[in-house]
Amino acid sequence: MKIIISNTSGIPIYEQIKEQIKSAILSGEVEENELLPSLRQLARDLKISVLTTTRAYTELEQEGFVTNVQGKGCYVMGRGSELIREQLLREVEDNLTAAIKAAGRAGISEEELVKMLGILMEEDENE
Repeated sequence: MKIIISNTSGIPIYEQIKEQIKSAILSGEVEENELLPSLRQLARDLKISVLTTTRAYTELEQEGFVTNVQGKGCYVMGRGSELIREQLLREVEDNLTAAIKAAGRAGISEEELVKMLGILMEEDENE
C-alpha cells in the first residue's frame, strides 16, 4: 500500500492518510488481519509527525476499519465488520444509482437493466 500526501490539496494530512487506507481496505488491496505500518514507521516514511499518523489510525479504529492491539500494532478488521459492510453497501448503492440514471438517459427499461446486471454478475463469477 502506497500512501501519497499533498500539502496543497487543502485536505488535512491525517484525513488524506485515513481515506487512502480506507480505500485500500475497501478495495481489498489490504487484506483482512493485515498489520499496518507502525505509527512511527508511517510517520518516518511520510516525513510527518507521529501525532498525525496517530490521529489517522485512531479515526480508522473509531470507524471500525482497523483494530489496535496494544504492543502489537494496528490490524485491518475483517470484511465481516459491520461498519466495513455498511461502507461497501453504500458504495454499491451509489454505483447502482448512477447506473439507473444512465439507463434512464439511454432509454433502457428496468427489465433490460436487470438482465444486464445478471449477465455482468455471471461474467464476474466466471472470472
